[in-house]
Amino acid sequence: MPNAVEAPEPAVVAPCCPPLTERPLTAAEAERTARMFKALGDPVRLRLFSLVASHEGGEACVCDISDVGVSQPTVSHHLKKLREAGLLTSERRGTWVYYRVEPSVVTAMGQMLGR
Repeated sequence: MPNAVEAPEPAVVAPCCPPLTERPLTAAEAERTARMFKALGDPVRLRLFSLVASHEGGEACVCDISDVGVSQPTVSHHLKKLREAGLLTSERRGTWVYYRVEPSVVTAMGQMLGR
């Protein structure tokens, strides 16, 4: 198995918030949550996030998700924005970068929007 070299990670935004029906969000919770939803507000980013989240094994090589109708530099830009929002993590393996949905993100977002 090749040695995995960790790609530099930006500060991860941890999903932290209670269900919206439980209590009002604090200013800090609203800021963190808005950052995540803002990142998903772009159709290309939402598609990339979906491709990673639904990929077999829970991770996807950038080589497997790059065909979303935009150039490779644009894909890289959008993946960076998703990482900065704390929605994805990444790991470099040789020349390829593999992406995973931050494990707690989908659960936390679902709980926040659920009842």
